[in-house]
Amino acid sequence: MKASMVLSLVGYLVVPSGAAILGRCKVAKKLYEGGLDYFEGYSLENWVCLAYFESKFNPMAIYENLPGGYTGYGLFQIRSHEWCDKGKNRCHMSCSALLNPNLKKTIECAKRIVQGKDGMGEWPSWSLNCRFADNLARWLDGCRL
Repeated sequence: MKASMVLSLVGYLVVPSGAAILGRCKVAKKLYEGGLDYFEGYSLENWVCLAYFESKFNPMAIYENLPGGYTGYGLFQIRSHEWCDKGKNRCHMSCSALLNPNLKKTIECAKRIVQGKDGMGEWPSWSLNCRFADNLARWLDGCRL
């Protein structure tokens, strides 16, 4: 009986093999390949930092901000009320398109967002955690791009 309880507990702790969470270096490589390194003057380290603080590198993340009345989608938690089809749709795409591990649509939309007047300041988590960080280089430490 103890063995079955242990196996049952292990089943809850194991992450499914199809989990969408990407590693830090994999995210860095995809963002680099997507042309985000120094796009609008922001280094790749800034983008990787943002991805961590927005979604912990989970391109399938969805966060509902009920007091704010929007939902964040994907790696960068792009806000539905402004950027995808559940709001003003300034990125001209469905919100579900932002939930893809290939990150193509996410990068496309992020480029549009960062070209706005607030730049990466559009993401409060970047302003709080990345903008004045002492060691942004650590986000690319050991990564081969």
